[in-house]
Amino acid sequence: MFLSVFEVFKIGIGPSSSHTMGPMSAANRFLELLLSNDWPRPAGTVVSRLRVSLHGSLAYTGVGHASDRAVILGLAGERPDTVDPDEMDSILDAIRKKGAVEPQGHPAYFFDCNEDVIFDRKEALPGHANGMAFYALNADGNVLLRQVYYSIGGGFVLTDTELAAWKEQKAFPAAEKTDENTPFPFRTAREMLEMASRSGLSIAAMKRANEEARMPRGELDAGLDSLWQAMDGCIDRGLKGEGELPGGLRVKRRAGKLYEKLSEARLSNQFDPMMANDWLSMFAMAVNEENAAGGRVVTAPTNGAAGVVPATLRYFREFQKPMGTAAIRDFLLTAAAIGGIIKTNASISGAEVGCQGEVGSASAMAAAGLAAAMGGTPEQVENAAEIALEHHLGMTCDPIAGLVQVPCIERNALGAVKAVTAASLALKGDGSHFVPLDNCIETMRQTGGDMHEKYKETSTGGLAVNVVDC
Repeated sequence: MFLSVFEVFKIGIGPSSSHTMGPMSAANRFLELLLSNDWPRPAGTVVSRLRVSLHGSLAYTGVGHASDRAVILGLAGERPDTVDPDEMDSILDAIRKKGAVEPQGHPAYFFDCNEDVIFDRKEALPGHANGMAFYALNADGNVLLRQVYYSIGGGFVLTDTELAAWKEQKAFPAAEKTDENTPFPFRTAREMLEMASRSGLSIAAMKRANEEARMPRGELDAGLDSLWQAMDGCIDRGLKGEGELPGGLRVKRRAGKLYEKLSEARLSNQFDPMMANDWLSMFAMAVNEENAAGGRVVTAPTNGAAGVVPATLRYFREFQKPMGTAAIRDFLLTAAAIGGIIKTNASISGAEVGCQGEVGSASAMAAAGLAAAMGGTPEQVENAAEIALEHHLGMTCDPIAGLVQVPCIERNALGAVKAVTAASLALKGDGSHFVPLDNCIETMRQTGGDMHEKYKETSTGGLAVNVVDC
């Protein structure tokens, strides 16, 4: 199977890839379906009104994750990678005043933001915790079309039919089936290491070869550069942010003030053994504060874990050694290779396996990318990923008030610290280690399956119910 680097890393908006980007993309798909001939449209009928119901985790934490805003914007034709975060409020205000959405290429559809977004906490859709159903109605209120979508993490969206096929085939549907044109069709870490040994190539080089079998080198490099620019820019915006984050918890942005303090300390030339962790944490927090504010971020592999990879890369570039464009691209390619293996064989979704699948996967990806950038062998890179993931096993997803703020922002900071530690430990060995990455990934999958639903992004357990003031 082949999962592109641009499926693992996607530019979008906060605060959640599964609860914000996914629902917006699902709404986009529903609009495309309405214009197609892929549904039995009764002769002479006209779609007059649109409606959506959110189920499961989307119903429980949808307000905190802005799922309602996302589906409304999506039905208005806005897309996660192109919508202007600064214009979203004005777009929503216009829809509320008109009582209609007017996506480009469509007629206007009646839509009441208060009545036509339904948070259904009673009925969970059978396929996945993040389920939603879109409806097209005629002027009499009769349902002409109902389509179910599932947001399965990282911004990926599947119909109910696609999800059933995925479970039957045991293969992620967004991944292309490999063929004779895929030079290195690894599905597991073991296969990846075997192919690296036979070819003498790095993980990044194999991943590049797979990508270039589907797109020109120039297009690939331009896309990788765009991803890093978006990540780096998100850190810069986060460092400039001030005030409280939206949502009602009154959580204050801290990254900007941390930056001021650390910059002053850096100029003093005083040795501080904690300085590395502080800078790493600050970079990660800057990204996730920006995500919590609904800003532009890159799934890495999700929004809730978007700070780990950029923080690790930015820290290494600024404090370890200068990194050229080629090294940054190799970092991202290596991280994407690890993320693809995890996504294919387990999950990156907090609603499926808890935060181990989000921050744990991100830390493994960042550790692998850093080990590769520091000249590690494929075996050392795989070891780094395993160390980072192993020490996130069992982590629950229990956001307070359903907001991607507490404990999510600080978890990214610690995920980045673990990534650097894991890479450093791996590089000081020869790559041999006791627990293979594949076994660690399988353990994460099993642990997620055993985890109670209240600890999987529903905000009905853990910290979400044990902070009295909230």
